[in-house]
Formats: sequence, C-alpha cells, structure tokens
Amino acid sequence: MSHAPASPGDAAADKSKDGRPSNFIRAIIEEDLRTGKHQGRVATRFPPEPNGYLHIGHAKSICLNFGLAGEYGGTCHLRFDDTNPTTEDMEYVASIQNDIRWLGFDWQDHLYFASDYFDELYASAEHLIKKGKAYVDSLSEEEIRTYRGTVTEPGKPSPYRDRSVEENLDLFRKMRAGDFADGEHVLRAKIDMAAANMKMRDPLLYRIRHAHHYRTGETWCIYPMYDFAHCLSDSIENITHSICTLEFENNRDIYDWVIAECDRENVPHQYEFARLKLNYTVMSKRKFLRLVNEKLVSGWDDPRMPTIAGMRRRGYTAEAIRDLCERVGVAKANSTVDFTKLEFCVRNDLNPKVPRVLAIQNPLKVVIDNYPEDKVEMLDASLYPHDVPLEGSRELPFSREIYIDRDDFREDPPKKFFRLAPGREVRLRHAYIIKCEKVVKDPESGEITALHCTYDAATLGTNPTDRKVKGTIHWVSAKHAVPAEIRLYDRLLAVEHPDQEEGDFLDMLNPDSLEVVQGFVEPAIAGDADGTRYQFERLGYFIRDVGDSTPDKPVYNRIVGLRDSWAKISGETKAKPAAPSKPAPSKVEKATPAPAEPKRDPLADKTPELAAKFTAYRDDHGLSEEDADLLTADPARVRFFEAALATHDNAKAIANWINNELARELKDRPLSQLPFGPTELAELVALIDADTISNKIARDVFAVLAEKGGKPADIVAKRGLTQVSDTAELERILAQIAADHPDEVARYKAGEKKLTGFFVGKMMKATGGKANPKVINRLVAEKLG
Repeated sequence: MSHAPASPGDAAADKSKDGRPSNFIRAIIEEDLRTGKHQGRVATRFPPEPNGYLHIGHAKSICLNFGLAGEYGGTCHLRFDDTNPTTEDMEYVASIQNDIRWLGFDWQDHLYFASDYFDELYASAEHLIKKGKAYVDSLSEEEIRTYRGTVTEPGKPSPYRDRSVEENLDLFRKMRAGDFADGEHVLRAKIDMAAANMKMRDPLLYRIRHAHHYRTGETWCIYPMYDFAHCLSDSIENITHSICTLEFENNRDIYDWVIAECDRENVPHQYEFARLKLNYTVMSKRKFLRLVNEKLVSGWDDPRMPTIAGMRRRGYTAEAIRDLCERVGVAKANSTVDFTKLEFCVRNDLNPKVPRVLAIQNPLKVVIDNYPEDKVEMLDASLYPHDVPLEGSRELPFSREIYIDRDDFREDPPKKFFRLAPGREVRLRHAYIIKCEKVVKDPESGEITALHCTYDAATLGTNPTDRKVKGTIHWVSAKHAVPAEIRLYDRLLAVEHPDQEEGDFLDMLNPDSLEVVQGFVEPAIAGDADGTRYQFERLGYFIRDVGDSTPDKPVYNRIVGLRDSWAKISGETKAKPAAPSKPAPSKVEKATPAPAEPKRDPLADKTPELAAKFTAYRDDHGLSEEDADLLTADPARVRFFEAALATHDNAKAIANWINNELARELKDRPLSQLPFGPTELAELVALIDADTISNKIARDVFAVLAEKGGKPADIVAKRGLTQVSDTAELERILAQIAADHPDEVARYKAGEKKLTGFFVGKMMKATGGKANPKVINRLVAEKLG
C-alpha cells in the first residue's frame, strides 16, 4: 500500500522558547544568562545508572535536560553513572541509548561514563583525606547505622574518626590494592555527626567491592558512592545546571560540600523538580521484575509496561510522549498525571498523520444475495478524511461475501442504534448501501452465523433521495481478507493509585488488560512494514507489531481506542481522552537550603503500651532509639519482632532486618500478606550468625522469602547457597589458583600486596561468590605471603 507519509518534525524544536510554558528552571537559566553566570553557557546532563530499562518517568527528565540545552543553545551530556559493578551491563547501556535516540534527542559527541573518571575520583578522595576531611572507618555496616543517630538525637563519632592523615592514606591505598575484604573498611566524609540533615552525618564516599566491572574489568576493587561520584562528574564535565528529581533534594548539601571541599574550579548547582507519575501505573524496578519473572507480561517491552521500550512497541510515538512532558510542565511538588492525558497526546499526534483502513475484530459473514457470485469490484478508497491535509488512496476489493463486525448487528436493536438490524439499511464504508433480509443461526447454540442482505447498486458514492440511511459500518471482502491477530491492550492495573492501596500490587492487575482476537484486515496493508501505524476505522489506532508479525499472519497492537458515542448508550466503559490543557505558568522559585528537620519526641505519638515497649527495646535490648522507634510504630510490628526474638535471641540483628529489608516490603503490602512470618526471619538471622551464609547471600534468600515464602534453610540447601568456610576446601581451591597463576604468586611474594584483590576475586569466582571473605583473606595472607 502506498500513501503520503506525514512529516511529524520535532515538537520540541518547533516551538520557540518564548512560546513555551514558564517554569522555575527556565527562569533560573534565563537569569543566569542575563547575569553572565557560567560565562553564558548552559550545559545539562542525563545521568542514568545502566542497571535496567528506562520508563516513562525517565522520559520527562530526558525531555527536560535535552530540551533546555537545545532551547538555550547549550549541550546535554549522556553520562552513565556506572559505580556499582554488580548490577550494570552493556545491554542496559545500549537500550538506554536507543530509547533516547527514539525520543528524538542526540548527545552528539558528549557520551561519558563515571567509570572514565575513576582515577580522578580516587585522587579527589585522597585530597579530602590529606585535608582532614575524610577518614577510613572500620565499623560494620550495622554499627555505622547505629552510630548515625536518629532524627531526635545526634549521631556519635566513630572510634576511627580521628585516625591520622597518614594512617587513613595507608589504609585507603590498601583498600585500593585489594588487601581487604568487602565490608571490612569504608571511606567516609568527615562533616558533622550532629547535622540536622542526617545525610550529612559523615556519609560514605567509597566501599570495597571485589567484583568485575563491565568496563574496567578487575582494575578496581573499590568504587565511589553515588553522592561522591555524581557531583564530581558534573564538575569534571563543566555542567552548569544539574537537574534531578525531588528525592535528591536532601542530597544537595552533600553535592555542594564535596564540590567545595575538593576545591573544584567548576561549580555546578543542583536543582530538583517533580518526577512524572501516571495513575493506573507502577514505576518500580522490583515490581517490573516480578511481572517479567512471573511471566505476567511478555517481557520488558510488553506493550502494557510503562517502560519506554514497551510504549514504543505499543505504538506510542516519541512526539506524543514529548508533548505529554511539555503539557505536564515542571513543578516543585509531586503529583499524579491522569493516564487519559497521555492517551489524548497519542491521539492528538496520530490523528493527522496515519492512514485510515478497514479491519474486522469480531467477524460476522454477510452474503449479498443480489450481487453476482463471481464479480469483484476494485473500489478507490481514500486513506485520509477531508480534514487531514494528506492525500492517498488504495484499491479496496468488494465481492458477494463480506465480513462485518458482530457488534455492528443487533437482532433486537435498542433505541438510537443506527447500525444493521433485520429489515434495516446501512452504508458500507466506501461502498454500497445494504439491507438485512435474513438471519441465519446455529440450530443447537442459537448463535448467529451469517446474515443475508441485498444491496442497492445505485448507491455507490451517492446517497438515495427517497430515504435516509443514518449508519455507516466497516467491512472487508471475505475472499480477499487477510487473517490477522489483533491484540486489544488496556491498562495493566485496575486500581487508580496502586501505591496507596494495601495488598500485593499483583492482585490489582486488570484481568482485561489484553484480549487477543482473530480478525481480518483489508489486503492493501498486508505487505506493509512492521511498525506501520493506522487508524482501523471506528475501532482505534493500531500498529503492526514489531517482533511477532509474519508475512503470512500480521499482528496488530491497539495503541489507543477512539471516542465512541455508542459507549454511552450501551453502558460500555471506555477511557475518554482528556481535553488538552495548558499548564498554568509556574512562579519563579528560588533555590533555598533544605530546612532543618524538626526535633521529634519518639514517645509523643505512641500509646502507653507502645511507649513501654520502646523503652524496653532501648534499655533492655540495647537498640538505638531509631530502631526502637521504628519497631514500635504499630502493634503488628511489635508482635512480629517479639515472635522472631523468641525463636532466635539476637535483638539488634532482627531489628535491623525488620527496619530495613522488611520495611521495604511493607511499602507495597501489609504485614499480614507477607508469605513468611517472624519464625522464618529469625531462622535467616540465625543462619548468618552461624556463619552458614553471608549477609549478601541472606539478602538473596530474603528476596525468595518475600516472593514465595518457605524455610530459609531449605532455600539455602536447594539453591546451594551455603557459605564456604571449610578451610581445607578453600586451601585446595587457592592452591589450584596459585598453580594457574605462578607469575602473580611470585609478584605477591615479592611484596606486591595489591594482588590480594586478584586472588580474592579468583576465589570468589571459583566458589560462585560463596566463599567466606574473612577466611579467604586470611588464607591468601598465610599461604602466599
């Protein structure tokens, strides 16, 4: 089929900056340009972590950062903040680049990676140590958390906080050389353990992680934390306006502190805006993973997923998504956007550019008795309505037997039903007027199997003068129709605000989010390329699926439905597109320091019973006030904690798991709906205390518990997760590694102790990450030293 293509252009570029809605970030940039700040430059960046697929929320940040840079003649960098080697992969790098290009943006030659700066970041860390602004801390993760204090009381300094500059440099260099196991030491900023902003209480800057990095390989075994690497990367790249979402507002103090204390000449500033959130949608990577892993969707690009890849496959256009982001605007307060606004943007973009064609979703055969049996007419049918400024047509075959949609016939029609019914006439789109003369039914089921009609040969392209025919329906020639799979997609979730509901979000899935029907399309489009979009007249907007379509049987995804006047009459519920709205201009908001967190009495909002529990947990079990406060937030959590404690007597460890790992699960469902109980959590802690599993393995086991339940010991045994602490077994593995790498052994024995990390990494790889780090570090020192 041939038709004139539309020229959508770039909606972001077509509008002048003066015609764009005002927002506080534009106001800041324009004021900076007026005063000559940053030498009149504008440089932004989009800094994703390459650990997953982008979703619609990221689209707003992409449009904002690239759009502002383009609007003010600046540059926007694409930088991958790849500082966590255990979760990152080149697959994600490629998919993110693909999504950004598809959205219509280009970073040109400004592609960067935080890992490119590892040497410079390390040098900055040493610079802080030499200034007395950073120190190596040897507290455990749990101890660091305890020492941090609470919102009502200041933290207390680590006993290692006053190490000398020389000792800190020596330890930090040994960390880099691989002399220590994961978690044995960290590098922390020395700021203020009494700061109102708890993120400023000596935040972590570096941690040890013996893991392969997808770009730097085994070069590093220490990696910078996000808050350290992010701001310095901005400074290294001469970014002027570091724009991020509101959850990073409290991180701005760290951002500014690091830039200042590292004596950077290039000083960017961080600005926060509200992220894009849609109703009837979740935007959680963990929830996406559950949907994919439990095969509730076909993959990350399932057309129901809010990933950019899913929306692209659904048939949404980049122009529509950019339009949505522009209409939503930029604000400082979080809000939820109605899904119908996105659907409006999609319709608004597709309406003037896609051809109209005929397709049948639920076929019902019609035999036109007075039409010659062997005759076939090729009708000239326009591809575009009169109000679309595009031209083009195709040949539409017409024959004695056709298919119409079953919904276009009623044997006993209600009032205001103007489609086909016994004794009534309708017009076939682009063809003749037909009249229903007879209804054929299956004798057993009573289902209608065919209609017999007659046609008026004088009505091709003209209306009769002696009568009025109100209805027009679509059709395809039965002899020429092409069988097609038609996928009718709807919203994945049936609940408007799933994050505000109790219970598992999987229980909120819309059972009608996908209906697959076997229909027919007209032959003119059968040979079109995958990815071609259409309006199936009176049905909606569709795209030929990229992935599952074949030459013999195309697959079409419904992008979005049409308005249907009959929906109101018949009581059918269909989403109605929202009217286009113009965001009200935002007032200029000046960036102000984050306010100090108010002091809070942890007993103020507790019943006498919970207050007594708080005191007992703090005084009798030695818990911090923060942990005791969280545990006594409600009676259910108290019961859970005490039941776990009755199984395994380690109050601090159990409290830590409840207040951290368990608390994350309780954001999505109540305690009563967890597939495991306090006994299982206590047994998990007992396995850690017995040195059967490491903390890292325990988190993997917890993830299984949270998803499916079970017994921790059974999960460990079934999956072979037991930590390898057997000295004899580890000595055997180390001996084999040493035999395979004699040159490295010789260099180690000669004093090149940085190779400790090399041998530890080989041991961990040989044991599938299950070797006890303390044991293997000791063995390397003893056997190879």
